[in-house]
Amino acid sequence: MSFINPDLFAGYLVAATALVLLPGPIVTLVVANSVAYGTRTGLATVAGTSSGNALLVAAGALGLGAVLAVVADLVHWIRWAGVAYLVYLGLRQWRLALRPPPAEAALPMRSARGVFGQGVLVAVTNPKTIFFYVAFFPQFLDTGLPHGPQLALMSVSFVLIAILLDSGYALLAGRLRPALMDAGRARVRHGITGTLLLCTGLGLALARRDN
Repeated sequence: MSFINPDLFAGYLVAATALVLLPGPIVTLVVANSVAYGTRTGLATVAGTSSGNALLVAAGALGLGAVLAVVADLVHWIRWAGVAYLVYLGLRQWRLALRPPPAEAALPMRSARGVFGQGVLVAVTNPKTIFFYVAFFPQFLDTGLPHGPQLALMSVSFVLIAILLDSGYALLAGRLRPALMDAGRARVRHGITGTLLLCTGLGLALARRDN
């Protein structure tokens, strides 16, 4: 006996793909880190955001919406700390864009642990993402079939889609980086990175108003 409704699952895959493709805090952070530090750092960011997504998917699939509500205040303060940090990084990049050093060297690589943690923070403190996991999954459940296997497949599928598409953003942005590495284009690179980081922080800040 089938444990998944093929029609509902196909619709779910289309909706999940569309959601991941829409630019948001995760996409802008991945692109910003890829442009600033290269593809490897962008992929490390994807590892962090995907881990954060997996945590939220697991919470939503296990019916932990009430737990998420209990810790909402804590998540609120963590999110605003993340917003402040991202805005700080964005402004620092814009400062370099406006006043680049005379002979600019390549930016030092960010630590994999720091980039991973940054990705997790952005993923787990995005209220829109939390709302999606709690409210979106039930729309594609077949009530005539066991919920557990359906939720497990939907959860794994969403994380895999996010990894694939976000990695695509990292690879594309990483390919753009070499064209911006010479000193004459340093302003452009720093401006792009700063703008994306500021947009990431702004996205997290504004998301709070939607919930």
